[in-house]
Amino acid sequence: MDWFRSLIGSNFMSHMDAHEMELTNGSRIAVIGGGPAGSFFSYYALEYARRFGLEIELDIFEAKDFTKIGASGCNHCGGIVSESLVQDLATDGLVIPSDIIQRTISTYTLHTEQGTRIIRTPSEEHRIASVFRGSGPRGCLEKNTNGFDNYMLELCRQHGARVIREKVTALERTQDGIRVGCGKSPNRDYDLLVGAVGLNNKTLELFKGVCPAYSLPETTRAYISEFMMKPVDVEGSLGSSMHVFLLNLPQITFGALIPKYNYVTLVLLGEDIDKEIVHNFVRSDQVRACFPEDYPVDQIAPCQCYPYINVKQGRHPFADRVVLIGDSGSSKLYKNGIGAALITGKAAASTAIFEGISEKHFAKYYAPICKDLDRDNMVGKLIFGVTRLIQKSSIIKRGILHLVEREQSDAAASLRMSSVLWDTFTGSAGYRNILRRFLHPGLLFGLIRSTIGTLVPTFNHQKHEKQETRQTL
Repeated sequence: MDWFRSLIGSNFMSHMDAHEMELTNGSRIAVIGGGPAGSFFSYYALEYARRFGLEIELDIFEAKDFTKIGASGCNHCGGIVSESLVQDLATDGLVIPSDIIQRTISTYTLHTEQGTRIIRTPSEEHRIASVFRGSGPRGCLEKNTNGFDNYMLELCRQHGARVIREKVTALERTQDGIRVGCGKSPNRDYDLLVGAVGLNNKTLELFKGVCPAYSLPETTRAYISEFMMKPVDVEGSLGSSMHVFLLNLPQITFGALIPKYNYVTLVLLGEDIDKEIVHNFVRSDQVRACFPEDYPVDQIAPCQCYPYINVKQGRHPFADRVVLIGDSGSSKLYKNGIGAALITGKAAASTAIFEGISEKHFAKYYAPICKDLDRDNMVGKLIFGVTRLIQKSSIIKRGILHLVEREQSDAAASLRMSSVLWDTFTGSAGYRNILRRFLHPGLLFGLIRSTIGTLVPTFNHQKHEKQETRQTL
């Protein structure tokens, strides 16, 4: 075979090998992980195959039962779904039932040490919704709570996927594909392997054996906890507003309280969040003011976790017959991980069904999608770096509050700062888009004018105090 390769040329052979790596009738796909990324890939792969007249078998390996409450059914996420994502899914015939939605979020409430401002949605298309990823937190008394992940997994099952409730323990290359091993059942052979395991390091290490150029994503720890409250108290204290905190607290890049039906979800993002950082946050006056006066917010919540989040994408998340998607491949920095799961899952499914499953196919059609997310995240790091500087500056925060107040009180005003903050909090828009809008001359001039406007009363007040002191002396 070596003499034959040298005779006709390695380039021709590589092209021929890549051409042979295509899905055909009867091809089998293994998707490891049944969260949003795995479900989105499975749904679109089956749908594209149906349109293409291609008969395939698709197995989803997911050991977790999303119908259970607590950690055993949860994927450790704050549970925010943007309206734009809902509309993108609806365009493809994927309509999220109303019973999945815990609460529709119509406003943001921005909290700083200098004051609080309510930010209305820039338009009806920019609303967001809160959901549970599993069937509710630990201690949940509701038995009929429906979670987003279970809905998606069941939808895939209805479209022809087989869900295998086992944990994958081994991955091995064979002459014609990938062999998947589980602890309780015989090994199975597949033509294509899809990794959608999030940031599970043990499982990701298995993928390095069949995807040797792949490097694991860099991570940091976040914090999520659930506070059980009476629905009337959730409505009375937080309403239909997501409460975001821009406080001068070390290591916290973003803090939010997300109202649901009878729970409030606390999400903290930053640099390796630990218990002390959490306690400092919940004990702040701004956070305590969002709860009923007698609510023990500083007590340890029965349902809490410190999940890893992706802060730098894994390198080269594909090989012949292997592709990694979602957090395992490329995601969005800090925000809208479900949206990134849709983007990467859909792109990988389109590549596999319509183009091929070789490394070259994924490099040509899938990698550009990941690179675009990576480039956007580089801008995101710049934005959050600026955010941390703003957190430390009471002057700039006063200017932002003043500008937001002007925009929100004037129906004819352009909501430049309000919409930039809204999209930064939700992650609905790309970071490059957000930065471009933030650098708009009208926004920058408005922010400078508002900041100077907040300084003048302070200067006059200090001058008046000095005059009174002189008169007293």
